Amino acid sequence: MKWTPLPEGSFTGIDWAKPDASTGFDPYLMWAEAEAFANFDTAQPPKRLPLLIQLNAGISIQRFVGAGSKEWLSVPPAYTSSAAVEGLSFCTAWVGPGFFQALRSDPEFSKLVLRYELGQAAGGEVRQPPNTQPSASGNARRPTPLNGKVVAIIDDGLAFANASFLRKGRARTKCLWRQDFDAGGQAPWGFNAGVELTASAIDMALRNCTYGGMVDETEVYERFKMGMAYNKQFSHGTHVLDIACGPRALSDRIAGTREQPDTPPSWAFADDDASKCDIVAVQLHKDTVRDTSGGSMNVDVMDALMYIVSRCSDDARVVVNLSWGTFAGPHDGTSVLEAAMAQLVALRRGHLHIVIPAGNHYQRRLHGNATLAPGSAEEFSWRVLPDDLTQSFLEIWIEDGAHEVEVQITAPGLPALPVRTWGESGTWCSPSGTPICGLIYPKSVATGKLGTCALLALAPTFSFDRNRTIAPSGVWQVRLVNGGKKDAIVDLYVERDDDHMACRT
Repeated sequence: MKWTPLPEGSFTGIDWAKPDASTGFDPYLMWAEAEAFANFDTAQPPKRLPLLIQLNAGISIQRFVGAGSKEWLSVPPAYTSSAAVEGLSFCTAWVGPGFFQALRSDPEFSKLVLRYELGQAAGGEVRQPPNTQPSASGNARRPTPLNGKVVAIIDDGLAFANASFLRKGRARTKCLWRQDFDAGGQAPWGFNAGVELTASAIDMALRNCTYGGMVDETEVYERFKMGMAYNKQFSHGTHVLDIACGPRALSDRIAGTREQPDTPPSWAFADDDASKCDIVAVQLHKDTVRDTSGGSMNVDVMDALMYIVSRCSDDARVVVNLSWGTFAGPHDGTSVLEAAMAQLVALRRGHLHIVIPAGNHYQRRLHGNATLAPGSAEEFSWRVLPDDLTQSFLEIWIEDGAHEVEVQITAPGLPALPVRTWGESGTWCSPSGTPICGLIYPKSVATGKLGTCALLALAPTFSFDRNRTIAPSGVWQVRLVNGGKKDAIVDLYVERDDDHMACRT
């Protein structure tokens, strides 16, 4: 039982085994290169990768794009157009290997970038944009921005033709971006992927699908090739949208209260702003919805926020509901996406509010915590199921300054692997040399600013592909030892690994 040093990245060209080479990087990027992108649905290595990028203070996105090359850097025009938020230092980008080469060899370019996260869905198709910098794709001109009060939603399974989201028979949804639909239709202005549904297109479908004064919702969705029939079974987008801005008061939709438990809902129409306002919607890419690692959420959600902002005027008052999230991460607001949302809200000066989920995440089933006294150890058990077709991820977050915390991994029924210390990483490989698991333990990471994260990544425990390397199922032991002279706080988060969309065809 031994660790194999991380290889030189085939995409980034970075030799991850060199001292401090991993410092400040996204551990998921290192793992992806260590396993040769085996977790992505692609027969060949990707030509470009999606990233969520944070620029250094005072660096504009226009300057960043101008310093790069269209041969290896593609930023959606929404971030640099007249509709962009002035002062924003976050953007998404599709990058080629030249991006990483420029960071290593061009001091001026490297000064522009503070950090970045990989935004590729685990187990999903590797999406590839055009090889050149896109124009303001989609419509030639920016659509007329919305004014007044707007409710926006980023989710899946959005039943925009439901009566709750109509006003006098016409769509309250002024625009909807379906991020994953590339088989036809117009991409939205400012982006180069997916398809946009406008209010006029929705209204036409509503008229053509009305019979005897009633709208046939299913036919509307079929006309747009939305497949809404299965979305309503497995996603909560419609329910959340109805709670946020449906035309009936929330209290009336609850069958009874504590004071009057037997009171039925009245179904009376509400007369508040949310029940009458315009709607902007983004239906997330299907791979992001199905992704058990949460790896692509950062890019897709950031693009969704920029889409929403670009469709509203500077004076519009916008409330965005995001009912999507990851179970892992730093949980302290320092991830790239959280920092981007905070800055976007601040720059909009009170005209943008973002509502985010705050679930219990199965509580102790997915979260472990300990304060390690000097010289003490704590052992955690991680049960991995025997029929898991996807990779599994455990993030070990170690507080800032606790550089003496040692990590030791024991696979089910096998001897313990050697201890890894701060800044040490490696993979445990099969006889053929492919990784069974990886422990990526950089001195600092791009995914959080306080302390560091040691990522334990496992191959699937089952596969229909006989050539696929699999990891042992059962209980994996994670032993943490504090070799320092002061207390060390550690948090362990298991990333979501239940694919609620697995029964889709």
